[in-house]
Amino acid sequence: MAGPRERMIVSAALLIRERGAQSTAISDVLAHSGAPRGSAYHHFPGGRTQLLCEAIDYASEYIARRIAAAGTAIEALDALIEGFRTQLTDSGFRAGCPVAAVAVEADNPSVIERAAAAFTRWLGQLETQLR
Repeated sequence: MAGPRERMIVSAALLIRERGAQSTAISDVLAHSGAPRGSAYHHFPGGRTQLLCEAIDYASEYIARRIAAAGTAIEALDALIEGFRTQLTDSGFRAGCPVAAVAVEADNPSVIERAAAAFTRWLGQLETQLR
């Protein structure tokens, strides 16, 4: 079982994909993850910004692994589109990509930079697979 820090990161990513970054509060992440209140201050001394950045990094890594597992860029895109389609329909069209959610509505430069880095990474992976 994952520790409180990991659970909070995953919970933040899951909540961001449904609510966006602006509506994802640390108290919501604590409730969703089941982590004790002191965990937020202990594991994320940079506060909410640090937690959001790490949640975006987690989502970025998840998608990067899916792209890497595909044989070609087309297979990667097919897998990603199918994954997002399933996620959207299973959630009643409430949950999308947490990185896209942050890119659209976050107002914190650190968080936006993390989203931009994720998109740049994914694009680089796909371009490499096209060669």
